[in-house]
This record gives sequence, C-alpha cells and structure tokens, in this order.
Amino acid sequence: MSVLSSLKKAFRSSGSQNFPNDLESLWMPFSANKHFKKNPRIISRAKGMYYYTPSGDQILDGVAGLWCCNAGHGREQIVEAIKRQAEELDFAPAFNMGHPKSFELSSKLSQMAPRGFNHVFFGNSGSEAVESALKIALSYWREKGQESKKILIGRNRGYHGTNFGGVSVGGIEKNRAQFNKFLPEVYHLSDTHNLKKNAFSKGQPEWGEELADELDTMIEKYRPENIAAVIVEPVAGSTGVLIPPKNYLNKIKEKCVENKILLIFDEVITGFGRLGTSFASEYFDITPDLICLAKGINSGTVPMGAVLVQDEIYNAFMNKDEKMIDLFHGYTYSAHPLACAASLAALKLYEEEGLFKRAKELSKYWEDAIHSLKGVKNIIDIRNLGLIGAVELEPMDGKPTRRAYNVLCEAFVNQKTLLRVTGDIIALSPPLIIEKNQIDQLIDNLKTTLQQTE
Repeated sequence: MSVLSSLKKAFRSSGSQNFPNDLESLWMPFSANKHFKKNPRIISRAKGMYYYTPSGDQILDGVAGLWCCNAGHGREQIVEAIKRQAEELDFAPAFNMGHPKSFELSSKLSQMAPRGFNHVFFGNSGSEAVESALKIALSYWREKGQESKKILIGRNRGYHGTNFGGVSVGGIEKNRAQFNKFLPEVYHLSDTHNLKKNAFSKGQPEWGEELADELDTMIEKYRPENIAAVIVEPVAGSTGVLIPPKNYLNKIKEKCVENKILLIFDEVITGFGRLGTSFASEYFDITPDLICLAKGINSGTVPMGAVLVQDEIYNAFMNKDEKMIDLFHGYTYSAHPLACAASLAALKLYEEEGLFKRAKELSKYWEDAIHSLKGVKNIIDIRNLGLIGAVELEPMDGKPTRRAYNVLCEAFVNQKTLLRVTGDIIALSPPLIIEKNQIDQLIDNLKTTLQQTE
C-alpha cells in the first residue's frame, strides 16, 4: 500500500474529511512534486503559532507560513474583517473607480512609512510589487525627459519575485537557469555573503561595507545618465537570510543620491515588524525612493502587494491633462476590497498588541537561542537579525541542497515543525506572537532533527 493510500485510510478511519482524493492534478510551485506526492505533507487548518494536519497533528510554525503570517494564524479580528467585507463589497474595479478601504489603507500605510512616502500603488504579491516599482522607476525618468536612464542594477543572490522583471534584477541562479531570457541592460552587484570573514556573526557583520564600492565601478562603466535604479533587499531573505554588513546600505544610498539613481528597497519580507520596526528602512535609518511590500501587509491572509512611492516620483506623473491616464499599469485585483479589509485589520492588530515592539524585545533572546546551535553537526554558519535567522549546512558531496531538504521533511514528520529551506540553508522567521518557550521548542526541534539527519 502506498504512503498516500495509507494516509487516506487513516484519515477516513479518524473521521477526517480534509484529505484530498487526488494529488496529481496540482503542479505545486517551487516544489519537488514527484517526491511530495509520494510523501505528502498536508496541512488543513491553522491557529495561533500552529498548523494542523488532517489527522490532527500540531505543527509548530517556524517560518510564519512563508515569511508572511506575522500576527499568527486564524486571528479573529482579521477573519471577521474579511467576512464583513465579502458581504458588503466583494469586488470593486480599480481602473478609474475606487472603494473606501483602498483610500483608507493607503493613508494608513503612508502614515507608517518614512517621511515623503504619501502615495501607494497596489498589486497582489511581492512579485507584482517589484514589477510595479521597476516600471515606475523606468517611466519616472521618461517623465523627467531623461529617457537614456534605462539600466537596472540588482545583486547576485537577490530575490525579487518570479515575474520577468523580478527574475532579471534577481540573482538566484536556479531561478534564472530554466528560462534564460531576461530584460536587457540589467547588471548585478556581488552579494555580501562571506563565510570566511563573517561566519557566525550576531546581527550585522563587521566586514563587507567595501562591497558597496562595486557600485562606483558600475556607475563609471555605464554612466549615471544611463542608470535608472538600484534594487536591493535590506536583508536578503529567500536566498538564505544574508544580513547586510555594517554601513553597506548607507554607502549604497549615498552613491545613488550622488549620481541621481533611484534606490528601491524590496521589503516584501522585512516589512511589518520582522526587524522590530515597521520597515527595514526605519531600522537602518535609510530612506529609499520606492519600497516594495507584501506578505505581512495583511498577515498573509489575502494576496496583496504594494509600492510606497516618494512624492517627487508621484508628482512627476501628474503633469498631464487631468482626464488622461498617468500610468499605464495595474492589475484587475489591485487594492481588492477583501485584501484591504484584511490589511486594515492586521495593521490594527499589530498596533494594539505592540507586535513590532515585541519582536524587537525578543530579538536578543532569539539571537541567543539560534546561536546555541553552533557546534551541531554539519552547521557551517548561523546568522540573525530581528526575528529572522538562518542555519547554513555543509552540502552533501555531489548532492547540493539535499541535506537541507531532508531536514525540512524530517522536521515536519518527526518533530512536527515547519521550516523553510533554500539551497542548503534553513531559514527561520516565526510569527511575531511567538513566546520564549516556543522559541526554545523550535530550536530544540531543529537541533534534534539535525542530529538525526545525514
């Protein structure tokens, strides 16, 4: 009898109605589909810090779903807001029309943002937020009469979603290799990861600010009058939690200002409390020109993305006839009523429960806990900032990524813990509601899994 058949039999006997009859029709994203469908890991409900399997096993969430459920799962305030909105207004067209909560949410986000960000453009994901930001940056320079500014600069190992613009400026090689077709005139700075100099750093590494000087070389080569924007993640999350060296981001910002190049912060992961502040731009005290948001914007409950836009950029588009479209870009579901309602409820919850402050207060306990794993077999690095962390493993000979994937599977099955892996790196980013004893449990579960997994 197959694993799937055994699971179905067990769930039927326990009275569960939540296990699917067939797994084959779904092509799962970023997944080893063949292996998963032989050994499925199914979650059917969630509450607080936990997921639950169809058979009732409680799974500790070590990654806030997928970096996004910052308020935890099944929060009544958010659930009720979505229900009420679905009854009142299920959909509203975004083109030349509006609904109250889209304007209310825009105002709320502008109040949270650094000074000068008084405008918001909505999409449905981090990928769409990045795509929108890149388009806004390119078209901004056209509006300013500087049409030669077309070059975009990203970073090696950067992750900016999976649309063509995001993959082009992104630098995770596996995300690019299958397609081999990208936007022209896109170049990449080096990543900041250096095990020899920075392994087991706590917080921002001491070494690496000089890597920002590569931008000078690119500016000299391609000329500032041809470069539209630089896009970086303040903390590179999906590639394995690469923490920026001290003063690195400051130098990137200075060079962009000096050469009239827009700076885009991709804060899809770092936004909404992950570092103990509303945004990473606040944590690092650096104001970019555009900020990409998603994930925590409504605690992962309804697909949504957004771009915070500096006034100077927005105003450049407002010089047309008032009955003319000012930006030929948008999505059917931009500022969807359900997503806006969920976001307003989530932002209120973050504020009422002081979750951003709570993350800041927990960060030292989190740091000590994750670094307690130093010395466990196969670990070659540990890094952290705020309530985010990573454990990097020595790859298996000839089988890169296999060791971390095995840890992912074993942790779920045997330790009832949800992890995130990227390459041979285990990434951790728990909901901001996590308690100290749950941090201890998460780290203990990971330690046990590592000790028992080759």
